[in-house]
Amino acid sequence: MSNAARPAERAETDAAATFRAAVGDLEAAMQRQRQPRPELAFDNQPPPRKLAPYAAAVGATVHDPAGPRRSPGGQEADAGEIGWGSFVLLYDPAGQDGWTGPFRVVVYLRADLEAEIAADPLIGQVGWSWLTEALDARTSGYRQPSGTVTRVVTESFGAKQGEPTATSFELRASWSPAGRADLGGHLEAWCDALCTASGLPPLPEGVSALRAPRRSERPR
Repeated sequence: MSNAARPAERAETDAAATFRAAVGDLEAAMQRQRQPRPELAFDNQPPPRKLAPYAAAVGATVHDPAGPRRSPGGQEADAGEIGWGSFVLLYDPAGQDGWTGPFRVVVYLRADLEAEIAADPLIGQVGWSWLTEALDARTSGYRQPSGTVTRVVTESFGAKQGEPTATSFELRASWSPAGRADLGGHLEAWCDALCTASGLPPLPEGVSALRAPRRSERPR
């Protein structure tokens, strides 16, 4: 091996170690969420391959604390699932345009909404604030936030014409963590935003939910 190759190899080894530590931070954050938020179920997802040299992805589903809901026909509706999301951590030691650092977080969340809440013209601003307030509370800082909020109305036709119209909320966002020290906090902020969008009330740290929230308790 040439002397010129050794610094490059060391840099690659260091980058891989940094990313492994970052993934460990995310795993620790998921573990911290499991006790106070038993409604959350996590799963590992295939990470994107072309956005950065290193990437990891986590999915989450929010289950209704009241148990599976029933459709008008009597069948279980989505096995009580009321929210869904994904969290992607990207790492490029060289950074990329717009990242302001070597890490970038990309998130998605979707949750059911009551029709009157979906009709609120301020739901986009309120939904975005669910994320930014959680980031302010959970992390030491973030830069270059970017995203969209979408209201989704699903109507059924033909053989499904009798099914009720459904409304939901979608948020897509990305930002650069201010540092690596609290990457787990960024995942916890995403969890907070997902749970809020799904209608779960905020919980004091370390306290588990003892009752199912009424759907009217969703923040406006």
